Amino acid sequence: MNNRHVLLPAFFIGCLQLSACGGSGDAQDVDTPIPEPIVYPEYTDITASGGATTTFDAGNSGHGFSTPSVNLTATELALHMAGDKFFETSFTTAPNAEHPELDGLGPVFNNANCNACHQRDGRNSTPQVSAGQARVKLGSDAGIFLRISKAANDVCIKGDVSNDYCAPIPVPDFGGQLFHRGVLQARGDWQQNQFIGQADVYLSYDTKSVTYPDGTEVLLKKPLFEVENPYDAPGETKQSPNLTSNLLQDDVLMGWRNGMPVFGLGLLEAIAQEDILQHVDENDANHDGISARANYVFDAVKAQAGDQEPVSLGRFGWKANTPSVRVQSLGALRGDIGITNPLFPDESIKGTALHDAYLTRTGFIDTGEDENGAPEVGAEFSDAVVFYAETLAVPARRNVAQPNVREGARLFTQLNCTACHVPSYTTKTSGDIGGRAMSDSLKGQKIYPFTDLLLHDMGEGLADGRPDFLASGSEWRTRPLWGIGLTQTVNPQAGFLHDGRAATLEEAILWHGGEAEKSQIAFMNLSKNEREQVIAFLMSL
Repeated sequence: MNNRHVLLPAFFIGCLQLSACGGSGDAQDVDTPIPEPIVYPEYTDITASGGATTTFDAGNSGHGFSTPSVNLTATELALHMAGDKFFETSFTTAPNAEHPELDGLGPVFNNANCNACHQRDGRNSTPQVSAGQARVKLGSDAGIFLRISKAANDVCIKGDVSNDYCAPIPVPDFGGQLFHRGVLQARGDWQQNQFIGQADVYLSYDTKSVTYPDGTEVLLKKPLFEVENPYDAPGETKQSPNLTSNLLQDDVLMGWRNGMPVFGLGLLEAIAQEDILQHVDENDANHDGISARANYVFDAVKAQAGDQEPVSLGRFGWKANTPSVRVQSLGALRGDIGITNPLFPDESIKGTALHDAYLTRTGFIDTGEDENGAPEVGAEFSDAVVFYAETLAVPARRNVAQPNVREGARLFTQLNCTACHVPSYTTKTSGDIGGRAMSDSLKGQKIYPFTDLLLHDMGEGLADGRPDFLASGSEWRTRPLWGIGLTQTVNPQAGFLHDGRAATLEEAILWHGGEAEKSQIAFMNLSKNEREQVIAFLMSL
């Protein structure tokens, strides 16, 4: 059964109540045309986007993403609240004799706590370039960072142990992520570059305008980056003659990454794999121009358990490059902050010239292990912060009865946005997530995340040219849309897309290219009122 809402125009219903629409009462052999019914998609009136986990108390609150799932048990709620505390914990340089549980930051890092990149459990603030400035240097307030890797000689088709599972190739003596911050003595030239990490990163913006057929003009911006002063060649820039830094070589690929919202993640992991894979259409068999692909990635949980093929479906990250909330959360803890943990017990820069020199210079006071050889945080911290990210409630939809919102829902389907932003799933009723037992709160929930969790080529305009496992340099995972209407209520400075370039949802739509280009063109050809209706629908999510 096609579960959709059908609405007949009021004038037609009125005609059915009269002997004749003309009102004359004369018997006439006239065929009255029956208008096409207005069909609304099934999700039009849905409010509980996260099923029974949904919070209806978020409203227009600045903490709309920070509510625990409402169906947690008392024991689970206590674990969630412990994770909340840990999520906001700021770490310090080792050693910290007064609070040893807080030390271990870095020695190079991007931020000192989880909340800095996921402000109020949502997106980070987009860096602003002030009037009169050409660019801004990333500092302690930046929630954006650069992924880095070496260009491969060939496209990786299938991952196995021989090719490191198609993982990005680390930059020698740097790794796979650029850390722009450091502890005091992180660098050999620390007296001149105090609290600087592997390199300085500067951001600027390029702009272009887009004009609708009705003459409306929209200015779009794209962030550009410049990397300078790398630790292995202090003072060098890309313009320096005879470049010596490993970081500044021509075959080094770089791409911006913004922090993502962290609510509803457990529900996404609880979607059965087969329900995701049914939307794969790698060769575009249905000829709609959309060829969804799955990313298969290295799974640290499976590897730690001794699995001989530690590969899983990627679900999280901008390129679906992580398989579970556990890998995503604890990988970020070790990577973004520099805090080793049971899943990632080694520093992310272990074995690099920077780390070796730092240990020697500081007398091995910050090795990433405590006096007993244990990582900087243990299972209690790790399990709680992972559970917190798994069980943040999805906010309920708002204003669903408003005519503009309803029309926007209809147009969203008409534009074929739902080909990638798949509206709904029902989560599985058994099994585990991240190698651990799944909370009953996540089981059997009818949810409306509006994503297929798959990869799509979004065109050159959004491409960063950096592959990630099986994802190409122009492919991105479809972002879930639930809660997106509260993004700038939670953080007014937040942007959209992987690098925060879009200040509005309209701008985000206009950046869609590649497989989404047909839908983007169709959106541009709508009337101004219809475009506003689409945005009204998105704001209701």
